[in-house]
Amino acid sequence: MPIEQCKGFYHTPPLWINETFGIRQFVFPEIELESLPLREVPDNLRLGHQMEHVFHQLISHSKQYRVVLRNLLVKEDKRTVGEIDFILKNRDTEQLVHVELTYKFYIVDLSVSAPVHRLMGPNRRDRFFAKMEKIKKRQFNMLHSDAGKRALESVGVDTAGIRNECCFKAQLFMPHAERKFDLHPFNNRCKAGYWIHYDGFDSEEFRQHRYYIPPKPEWVIAAHDKVSYIPHGNILPDVIQRIHTKNSPMLWMKKEDGTLEKLFVV
Repeated sequence: MPIEQCKGFYHTPPLWINETFGIRQFVFPEIELESLPLREVPDNLRLGHQMEHVFHQLISHSKQYRVVLRNLLVKEDKRTVGEIDFILKNRDTEQLVHVELTYKFYIVDLSVSAPVHRLMGPNRRDRFFAKMEKIKKRQFNMLHSDAGKRALESVGVDTAGIRNECCFKAQLFMPHAERKFDLHPFNNRCKAGYWIHYDGFDSEEFRQHRYYIPPKPEWVIAAHDKVSYIPHGNILPDVIQRIHTKNSPMLWMKKEDGTLEKLFVV
């Protein structure tokens, strides 16, 4: 599983290019995956924390960057007020870069007029706009707060001249009927599948195909046929149960011609 997660993470496009929303996107360096030394990613971690392990493994194998520190706790009066994800050093320029890491799965709700408000988690609790504001106003500013400076100086890092960047990778799921919609200002290459309401999924169009429900660690990887796909009628009770517990499932769908697709049922 580690190499599949690393490949899935590495090949996931950035949510935007260059600087957008006042946030500079981290340009991921080229990595030789074939020679990547693999370390197990703990199974008991949330997916976001698993992606931190993957990012660390990939960047540590990079010829461009050296990892100066990761997951540095920032404390104020013995109380933890935040965390700095990564400080990297460019091996050529010696530029220090503070990288905040985010990996998300968003459905795109085109009924919302403003593009920055259209992206949300499949359960509609996790919103892109809120995450964007947190990165700009809290995570980036923490670096230059008194507490942030003390934390960095305690490990020998000079805060002067550190550049803030965000490695924000995402898989976007379009409405089933609007899959070709232009996502500007977001990266159209992030389209990974589509989403559909339960009543649409329980229709003739979907009953003829076979399905697999990947566990969260597999969400990041591309759908493949090395798992057992089961008929629609067999998967339906599991889908219903997950929706009732507000845990919208990702499904891999295998069509009769062997084509594989990713979708969320919400």
